[in-house]
Amino acid sequence: MADKVKFGIIGIGNMGRGHSLHVKKISNVELVAVCDIDPKAFDRLDAETRAKVRCYTDSESFFNDPELEAVIIAVPHYFHVDLAIAAMEHGKHVIVEKPISVHKAEAERLISACAKYPDLVRSAMLNQRTLQAHVKLKKLIDSGGLGKIIRINWIITTWFRTQSYYDSGDWRATWAGEGGGVLLNQCPHQLDLMQWLFGMPEKVIAQVKIAKYHDIEVEDEVNAYLEYADGSIANFITSTGEAPGTNRLEIAAERGRLVLEDGELRFTRNEVEVSTQIKEAVGGFAKPETWECKINIPEDVRQQHAIIIENVANAILKGEKLIAPVEEGIRGLELGNAMLMSGLKNIPVTLPLDGAAYAEMLNGLIATSKYLKKSATGVHQGDMSSTY
Repeated sequence: MADKVKFGIIGIGNMGRGHSLHVKKISNVELVAVCDIDPKAFDRLDAETRAKVRCYTDSESFFNDPELEAVIIAVPHYFHVDLAIAAMEHGKHVIVEKPISVHKAEAERLISACAKYPDLVRSAMLNQRTLQAHVKLKKLIDSGGLGKIIRINWIITTWFRTQSYYDSGDWRATWAGEGGGVLLNQCPHQLDLMQWLFGMPEKVIAQVKIAKYHDIEVEDEVNAYLEYADGSIANFITSTGEAPGTNRLEIAAERGRLVLEDGELRFTRNEVEVSTQIKEAVGGFAKPETWECKINIPEDVRQQHAIIIENVANAILKGEKLIAPVEEGIRGLELGNAMLMSGLKNIPVTLPLDGAAYAEMLNGLIATSKYLKKSATGVHQGDMSSTY
């Protein structure tokens, strides 16, 4: 029985290069091939990797490599679905970078194609599910440790980006090239975590700001309000124009308030559940007594993306359960689509989202765009590894 899965990477930009480094630290993975339409992209690989792998400039030759068993797709968003389907048609297991597609209808097309290849492993690169703080939080919620959730508030404004970042690629921050801004590029992880932790809401009402901070044609600030079937509500706030920014998730629940911020989980525990206190307490201002609970979070000793890649390799070799099946990637994407549609049309959006209506809206934005992208010549993006 094989003890390694032979991987390839298609798209050797910032993320693809990063993945080429991640696989070197994984014992059950071997990188054997890479692909990019620009042969100069291979110069981004370190010397050791460049000497060992086969380099392709067309996807058909890449997918036909007889040694290749699994593919990491790390190309611009609009190409994710077609390349993932092509990989499966060639019998390859697949990891699709986030987001799995630009909009829900395309994600549905990918998921429909996946059903034709039940023996292939398909994962999304939703690597923040592996962070120990998020793992601990999910266990607390799923175990009922917080009681019924009343309100969720996530401020995630640590995605600061400069104009230089947006100018670093012709595809960036355009409707035709990227399909959106902060919701499609920076926030897919938090949007996935929102649905992974709390489920999907029934209604979304959002305000989005186009080009508030940058010379772009897509959203760089979002304020969204969500309503859930059980009566709980959520607020989701994000931006690429704030510094130093905030990453604070606050959950108000029957049994107290939990805050995830600065890598710490702080739980202020109610002695009596909120609903019981409201009904039974004597006196109009009698809050429940509380105590502070220290929640230990194990150290993250391994790189997030490497954990996902190793998990996929173990799924292929041993049948290990996937951390982030590609089919689950549609939920966070749908949530972001709903926020953008609500903000751009100034309407409440009910879920499930009408994927065809969203696609029509996006195609209209592309067709009517008058935005002229600045040349990316000479622009250096810099090391983005710390922002993952």
